[in-house]
Amino acid sequence: MIGTLFNTAGILFGGIAGLIRNKPFSPAAESFWKVMLGAFTVFYGLRLTWISLAGSPPQMLKQVLIAIIALSLGRWTGWLLRLQKLSNRLGQNARERINAAGPESPKSASEGFKICAFLFCAAPLGLIGAVEDGISGYFYPLAVKAVMDGFAAMSMARFFGWSVTLAALPVLALQGTITLACAQWVAPFLDHRGLTGAVNATGGLMIFSVALVILQLKKIALADYLPSLGYAALIKWVWG
Repeated sequence: MIGTLFNTAGILFGGIAGLIRNKPFSPAAESFWKVMLGAFTVFYGLRLTWISLAGSPPQMLKQVLIAIIALSLGRWTGWLLRLQKLSNRLGQNARERINAAGPESPKSASEGFKICAFLFCAAPLGLIGAVEDGISGYFYPLAVKAVMDGFAAMSMARFFGWSVTLAALPVLALQGTITLACAQWVAPFLDHRGLTGAVNATGGLMIFSVALVILQLKKIALADYLPSLGYAALIKWVWG
């Protein structure tokens, strides 16, 4: 649970820093941190895919092909389930609540907790990172998310005060539960059947795609790709 602990600490420190520091970052500083986070996400995403490939060049090519097919099927399934549309609606609702709430509002504390808890828990990077942390101990995606959530908590604390730091608790509960469940049941199942590499290779490409959104290079329906991890294991098992 190293990644989840990093993420929880990032929210706590970010919320506290937001209470202490009232001045927002300059546009230049925001641009710098955005580029840095995007670069780290690219590196750790592609690194996970690379270290997951094994065998001869044809075997490695086969593994990449499995990941690409899994992403295509996962995207199609997510579209049918309307995962991204659901995420967009919830995100829009959160933005409307942020615009409606003010520092002097008597409901700002409870609203701040609800809004931040949803935003931090529903991020696709958090779900993917929790799974990877559980099945392979690869906590770096959640470490990147910890920095992202820390900056978001710093900004939110100016509107909602100390309640932002409480959003670390549902993050700890949700991502920690996913990580522990994957470590206890999913990882042994995948390892025993030789499916871990396929799942990790696909997860690495999904993490890489998060960087394209961070850097605003391309709009990607990240939530729609979440079923890809399951497809990667299934295709690898069927294909042998």
